[in-house]
Amino acid sequence: MDDTQTAPGGEARHSSEAARFRPSLFQSFFLGGFECSTHRRRDGCRLDLIQSTRHDILATEDYRQLMGHGIRAARDGVRWHLVERVPGQYDWSSVLPALRAARAAEMQVVWDLCHYGWPDGLEIFSAAFVERFARYAAAFARLHLEETGRPPMVCPVNEISFFSWAGGLAGLINPFLSTQEDSEKLKRQLVRAALAATHATREAAPGTRVLAIDPLINIVPRPGQDPAEAAALNEAQFQAWDMLAGRLCPELGGAPEMLDVVGVNYYWNNQWLHEGEREAVLPSDPQHRPLREMLHAAYARYRRPIVVAETSIEGEERASWLRYVSEEIRAAMQQGLPLEGICLYPVLSHPGWDDDRYCPNGLLELVAEGEARLVHEPLARELREQQRLFQAWFDAA
Repeated sequence: MDDTQTAPGGEARHSSEAARFRPSLFQSFFLGGFECSTHRRRDGCRLDLIQSTRHDILATEDYRQLMGHGIRAARDGVRWHLVERVPGQYDWSSVLPALRAARAAEMQVVWDLCHYGWPDGLEIFSAAFVERFARYAAAFARLHLEETGRPPMVCPVNEISFFSWAGGLAGLINPFLSTQEDSEKLKRQLVRAALAATHATREAAPGTRVLAIDPLINIVPRPGQDPAEAAALNEAQFQAWDMLAGRLCPELGGAPEMLDVVGVNYYWNNQWLHEGEREAVLPSDPQHRPLREMLHAAYARYRRPIVVAETSIEGEERASWLRYVSEEIRAAMQQGLPLEGICLYPVLSHPGWDDDRYCPNGLLELVAEGEARLVHEPLARELREQQRLFQAWFDAA
């Protein structure tokens, strides 16, 4: 019997070859991500989700609690606006407690350096933005090396594509712009900053691993619409990665070696109908594109280590959503996808961006007092089951 399989993207793989892949990038296949947005919203308020979830004072307890769930790797954030209040002067008091807590707990962390926010008084489209960001990134890399003896893992600019849409076209977050031209200009500037930070961190701490994280989406045309419009938008989701890799806008300085690890974010509403109210296209819809196909397409395009860097849903569907995502990923791995990990993001429920409403989307829940977070038990049980199933898959290699 021929047990050769063909993965989406056209590459034939032998099933035994697929089974031999074992992830090695992270200390655990499942990661936990702490929401760390620091942007300004329309009313001028600057968000600080690390502070509003008390992760800034409970980092040690949070990391240890994740360890108790078999999660030994995490995403977390460095808050640039707190570190560099004065140009060129770095105050690490906001990050050192978390950095030392991670070291003490033996938690491996990917540090976001710019999660939508930057210091007050700095013009995002200026040359100074890129220069200051690179210097700050290098300074953090040196700090990490001094504190831990190891080069860091960083995501220089989180979700360049979403950032440029939300801040450049939709006007939802800073810098509150609203044209396609603005969005494209913002995307190019964020790519410049990410490239400069990649160079700087690698020079400051050789061996630094760099994640480029963006949403994976699928826009579905409505009946009667020209499908070419949705197709063009779907293709545009790859622009930031293409720029980093030097395939698009090479004048920005991108190159193949600048795209290190590809992180793809996938939520329950990452597929939607074109235009209108953006109704989500759910897995039960025949127009829904299987996640396994989307993952294969992203990997086939870049052939770089790939990780699902964010995935979640709110409410009581948290366990069933993790089950769906995990089943799709195992199916993709059976077809040869060498996926490095899945990050529950956010792993800690948090206040919403716009109105501070409670977003119940984590493994851990917020508590008003005390140190131990409450656990969403249905998700915890599903996580244990998925850890067991993935471990069985890896052990069969």
